[in-house]
Amino acid sequence: MDMLSEASRQPDSQSIILRVLEQIRGPFAFVYYDGKGKLYYGRDCLGRRSLMKAALEDGTIILTSVADLNLDAQWAEVDADGLYVVDVLAKDITSQKFKTAHIPGIISEPSTSPSSTSLILPFTDMNRDVSSFPEARINIHSSAVTEMETFLIQSLRLRTLNIHQKADMTPNEQKVNVAILFSGGLDCTLLARLTHDTLHPDQEIDLLNVAFENPRIHKPGGDISFYETCPDRMTARSSLVELQQTCPGRIFRLVCVNVPFTMFQAHRQKVVDLIHPHNTEMDLSIAIALYFASRGVGTVSIPETTSKPTEIDYETPARVLLSGLGADELFGGYRRHENAFTMHGLTATGGLLDSLDEDISRIGKRNLGRDDRVLSHWGKEARYPFLDEDVVAWALKAPVWKKVGFGFDLNDSIDGGSLEPGKLVLRLLAKKLGMDGVAKEAKRAIQFGARTAKMGIGSGKTKGTQQLS
Repeated sequence: MDMLSEASRQPDSQSIILRVLEQIRGPFAFVYYDGKGKLYYGRDCLGRRSLMKAALEDGTIILTSVADLNLDAQWAEVDADGLYVVDVLAKDITSQKFKTAHIPGIISEPSTSPSSTSLILPFTDMNRDVSSFPEARINIHSSAVTEMETFLIQSLRLRTLNIHQKADMTPNEQKVNVAILFSGGLDCTLLARLTHDTLHPDQEIDLLNVAFENPRIHKPGGDISFYETCPDRMTARSSLVELQQTCPGRIFRLVCVNVPFTMFQAHRQKVVDLIHPHNTEMDLSIAIALYFASRGVGTVSIPETTSKPTEIDYETPARVLLSGLGADELFGGYRRHENAFTMHGLTATGGLLDSLDEDISRIGKRNLGRDDRVLSHWGKEARYPFLDEDVVAWALKAPVWKKVGFGFDLNDSIDGGSLEPGKLVLRLLAKKLGMDGVAKEAKRAIQFGARTAKMGIGSGKTKGTQQLS
């Protein structure tokens, strides 16, 4: 803010403010009044923090991180597409609206020069060059795997070290600064494994795993808890074993967040309000899983190694939550990426490169603002190591064959071709770090893994795009 204040005092203040914003890395949303009649607001180019806007009939503009639904106003998320400037001294007499200018964010090019009409983004266009496509896909010894490991560790150091602690924390609570939103899948388990390499040995890592009672699926009775039969719970337990084997001495604590259907019903409206203006069944099924996971209240097994451990209540003291979001978009982890390659190949219209390019370009326009409102409700902060600017820049610059394994014979690799082609560089990194099972984990959406999709009897035909009632 000091830099913005200094910039606002300069003759060419708008241009200098843009240069200041271009230097900022990491997630942010901001509103800044320069004292000379200009109000600046915006979000980082990846949209990692929420910012909402509403305009009242009298022309009043409201900017906030969470919508106040008690107001008679139409709320919308501020697009993460540059900077917005309101001239509060120039109100239209007829419409009673303030004049707002949009300064777009533009991709950095060698010929791009700073100006007062654009915000230069820290990324280039995605590398679409396949002229040097190799005969064999990458393996655990490839430079791409080493580079990926280096960038992820750097990203995690920024997000896990020097976390400010509350003054009233007990000695045991001070050992848990970081928790991970943990399904047991490839992305989050890889973050857990690399977080081990960044933290002091005395630090403990909480793994937050959520499972729901879904009356549409779960039937009364049975010897096994229906929470334990949720796909993400089973995956979490198997991945925990590999983490413990590869990181001896580190305490990984699996926090089982079990959500009865009655609790889902009790909190449903709160989550609906938080995600507004998003309002589909899919929005709710994803957001409510994040809502309860970030709450961090569940049970842990003591000890975890016996066949009949004791379950005790537990609430994580960690206020920083790591999420694997972004890995699928950057490294070809969605089924649609595989389908695009199968149907159209690498370079043809609608092929893999087009599909990857589209997903990467939409990261800032999708659901990070929605998720931020839900996760921060409990006073927690989500951090996204895969969306670190340097990680994203590497993913954009790297040729496609350094990220995925599509286009190769499955038997051409020294790794036996046993790994799925999607997110191959991450799978190979997991394998390099000794987690063979994790490296083979298939992609599964959170709403299916935690069983929040189509909650309730009779909702089996409900579509994810259906609006909430």
